[in-house]
Amino acid sequence: MAWYLAVKEILRNRGRFLLFSLVIALITVLVLFIAALAQGLAEANKEYLEKLDAELIVFQKNVDLSTAASRIPRDKFNDIRRIEGVAEIGPLGFATATIVLDDKTPLLDVSLIGVEPGKPGMPPALEGTGLRSPRGYQTMIDGNVAKRTGIKVGDRIKIKTIVGSDEKFHTLEVVGITDGRQFFYAPSIFVPFNTWDSIKPQPNLNGQPTAVIANVVAVRIEPSVSPEIVAARIESRVSNVEVVDRKTAYEASPGYQAQQGTLNTQRGFTLLIGILVIGGFFQIQTLQKVPQIGVLKAIGTSNHSIAVAVVLQIVLVTILGVAIGSMLTFLLTLFLPAGIPILLSGTTALIAISTLLLIGPIGGMVSVRLALKVEPLAALGM
Repeated sequence: MAWYLAVKEILRNRGRFLLFSLVIALITVLVLFIAALAQGLAEANKEYLEKLDAELIVFQKNVDLSTAASRIPRDKFNDIRRIEGVAEIGPLGFATATIVLDDKTPLLDVSLIGVEPGKPGMPPALEGTGLRSPRGYQTMIDGNVAKRTGIKVGDRIKIKTIVGSDEKFHTLEVVGITDGRQFFYAPSIFVPFNTWDSIKPQPNLNGQPTAVIANVVAVRIEPSVSPEIVAARIESRVSNVEVVDRKTAYEASPGYQAQQGTLNTQRGFTLLIGILVIGGFFQIQTLQKVPQIGVLKAIGTSNHSIAVAVVLQIVLVTILGVAIGSMLTFLLTLFLPAGIPILLSGTTALIAISTLLLIGPIGGMVSVRLALKVEPLAALGM
């Protein structure tokens, strides 16, 4: 009975219910787009550190875990390597560069990351090979660079860095392509650490050599040892360093927490608006059909059947709206430019859609209560 009442009314007033499904669809698009933007921005900031093949990252002490401010001199590398429980270390250097065309026209801004071949920090090669020479002018590019520029294994690319106030150009051979490894909102290219040290942006020191300094050191630990124990050993035996895990490192990135908090707040407010809109619509809908509900009750229809019919209407309209909105969001992501950081994984999409499906019944509870309070005689004007 309840199913018949719910479906029959939707079919008789399909224009009205379809219109409201489209309103729910727009709310769905907004929620999913914000969720995708939050995830995309997070990945653009943390992707390299999150995929790092090391359990611990060593920073300079008292720099608030900032990779840009951290400085680890070469003389500390062996001190860290000798700690019990440390299997291997890899110094990492971070800078920025620009891939340019032959006429020196800027093509793409990238993160320039220095890694030691075969050590923690060097990503796996999905095409071509990994870095081999510790000083060679070779590079691995991440999948985002390949997608946005069309660069392939075997190509030679020209990059621009700034030394003092001058532009310096360097030619690198692409020996491999890895997966997505964005760092600090830019796709990444990887070069041998010694090469990175010679081509990175730096102040003009009149040609005087400088000591080799890494920004951080990636530490891979032995399988049977606790990361917390190894971190405590490093901090106690190596001066002026702070050791954290990967998650702590990328969550400390500038603006990461504030950015994610802002987007999650926007998503929360959107869901709240959705509850209010759905609740308001079905409350008005229920008020308009008070006489019909009175007739149903007068001929013996139970409160249970009426309540179930109202809930079924809410659920069906919400499912239709969420389905339409999900399809629109998927189509939208297909046609957005590659530079917009939109990423909607299966888990994120499932959580968002499940939440949206819940807000329908939650928002419609007021109309259910209103339908149950209808008195047959009063509704019929008697």
